Amino acid sequence: MPRQIITPQKLADHVQRLGDLYPPIPLDSVDRTIRRPKLVAQRFGHVIDYLARVELEVDRNVLELLLLLPEVDDTNKTFYADVWQPQEIQHGLILDRLQQDLGRTPASPHLDVSMKIKMLGALANLKPIQEVAKLLYFLTGASTERQAVLAYNVINDGMIEMGERAISTTIITPIKQQEPGHFAFYQMSATSMIQNKRLKSWQLFLARVLREKSYGLVGTNGLDRYKADMGAVVVDLGLTDDLKAYAREVGRVENRLLWAHKQGMEFPPYILKALKESVELYRERGLSAVPS
Repeated sequence: MPRQIITPQKLADHVQRLGDLYPPIPLDSVDRTIRRPKLVAQRFGHVIDYLARVELEVDRNVLELLLLLPEVDDTNKTFYADVWQPQEIQHGLILDRLQQDLGRTPASPHLDVSMKIKMLGALANLKPIQEVAKLLYFLTGASTERQAVLAYNVINDGMIEMGERAISTTIITPIKQQEPGHFAFYQMSATSMIQNKRLKSWQLFLARVLREKSYGLVGTNGLDRYKADMGAVVVDLGLTDDLKAYAREVGRVENRLLWAHKQGMEFPPYILKALKESVELYRERGLSAVPS
């Protein structure tokens, strides 16, 4: 069965629906009841810390988009300025308050735009390069949002299992209801670019090279300390038993769109490589903390 053609109107309608259905979650809508804070902190404290920081880094993400997409269209502008950013910043504020309720330190978001982004942004004023940057932005968004969806699903199951109904009902469930719509926007946008042959062969080749060289898991920002933190998230969520399955879920969109010519490849290998690196860095950090 042929895939549905993604038109500009479909994208615009999707963004409009997201804004209408999911206004930013009010802070005062959260029930702050925690039955067993020590147990919650022990099981998911680090994961909540990590997600709070990542969600609060949305303001840096917007600055990056302004650099990478200097000629952004109205649909993208509406998405990141009026839908995505307001929703994500509330996610971060709510999770940050939760982690403080658990007795943990407030989030410290990384808000500096990297030199790599600044360099790519300078090149993005050239129309052919901007098309490459746009595709990479959509693929990064799809990968990031898929990781968020998977994490919130595991956390929500854990909260229900522990009897933490307030956290599940008023925090995790409302947040995880908004993330799939973000993923769908990125997935649809990237698919539309490929369907409409917006990139020539050399641009797709460049996109593959850049993606392979620059891929990073959500929130790692190219820094080893954040990669190790992400490794702890992977371990705490119980994902180390089958990293390949996780890589397959995270890389499904770019495998289909960017690497379709690679017959039989289940997921881009750089995703599994990034996962293994993060877990190894986390375990090395743990070993270095043990007195000799």
